[in-house]
Amino acid sequence: MATTPLDIEQEFRAILAPHAIRAAGAGDAVCGVQPRIVVEPESEQQVAEVLRVANGAGLAVIPRGGGSKLSWGNPPDRADIILSTARLDKIIEHAWADLTASVEAGCTICKLQSALAQHGQRLALDPLWPERATIGGVLSTNDSGSLRLRFGALRDLIIGVTLALPDGTLASSGGKVVKNVAGYDLPKLVTGALGTLAVITRAVFRLHPLPRNAKTLSISGCNLEEMQRLILAVQDSTLAHTSMQARVAHEAEPVVDVLFEGTEAGIAAQGAQLREIARTSQVIEVPSSVWVRAQHLWDAGESTAVAKITMLPGALAATVETVKRIATARKTKWALVVQAIGIGWLTLDGGPESLHAALSDLRFELEHHAGSLAAVHQPAGMPRLEAWGAAGDALPMMRAIKNQFDAKSTLNPGRFLDGI
Repeated sequence: MATTPLDIEQEFRAILAPHAIRAAGAGDAVCGVQPRIVVEPESEQQVAEVLRVANGAGLAVIPRGGGSKLSWGNPPDRADIILSTARLDKIIEHAWADLTASVEAGCTICKLQSALAQHGQRLALDPLWPERATIGGVLSTNDSGSLRLRFGALRDLIIGVTLALPDGTLASSGGKVVKNVAGYDLPKLVTGALGTLAVITRAVFRLHPLPRNAKTLSISGCNLEEMQRLILAVQDSTLAHTSMQARVAHEAEPVVDVLFEGTEAGIAAQGAQLREIARTSQVIEVPSSVWVRAQHLWDAGESTAVAKITMLPGALAATVETVKRIATARKTKWALVVQAIGIGWLTLDGGPESLHAALSDLRFELEHHAGSLAAVHQPAGMPRLEAWGAAGDALPMMRAIKNQFDAKSTLNPGRFLDGI
């Protein structure tokens, strides 16, 4: 006898508390696809049990943290259940003497950073929307932020993880100390996998001390060629900068921001060296709010598309010229915030057909020059563009891994590269 939706709901009610299950509403839709049920497990064991039931019944599960990046990726092929980690929000352990922390996946970045700061420590990442973004969501989307330049990507910060697999298994890998190297592959594997392999229930991170002081200097009054020279010169210098980004926009001159952290004397000395490198350009101190400019790109109107682009660091100026050329030809306005390592956020504003054409043209150009474009936000009315672009020769391996972890495509079906 076939399993009915009522049977599934009854099974969930046997696992979860009454307040942890409800019917999905319009606000729970994922890229226009409407789920049926929202569940909010209160333990890792409950997450595993929910997945076991859903997987056995052939239902699609969409993991959700704070929902800040739920629109990223392709629309799901199916969406039966939203599995929210909102109730898994505890900081399990802060081993401050070892510079590590174990935290549940539903904990927000702000909550974690506030707790760590009481011991003068931090998780060295600055993702988008930290007030809403959760540990699990940030890991799944691999959103490291501008601190990646100094401290590395999320794959360098995570040292252990616990996962709920679609068959109901709870699996742990890694450890609780920085020197532990056994089992590192699993934490790195699920970072950036968009929740298509397993549901992250907790993670263990290596931490860094909070800086004594911080100062941001902005360099303006330069053209694209000078901007490129500045960025490469700073990267090749002895400066110990923490972050560096370039801001360029439609009909606006480039601005380069550099963050220094440390003692007041050390920051002053590095500021003087930066001014020497910048030569004739203007260098001024600016508020730290410049580091959330990428976040504000989403504040544009309903006719705006947002893309995450990558490029070789030495090709930044050439990439901006390509964006300008394509945007002009397609009659779209644009703005770009790009980190010195070659990862940027781009907005394009225009008509639906123009946006689709501009993104397609730009993706072709970037991929032809060892870059990429992921269309993470596509406005309503724009012809749908595959979100991720070319998968390259890694696709067979990615499909094999997906099949091993999630043979029934229970988790986020169709949302990742090439419909994985």
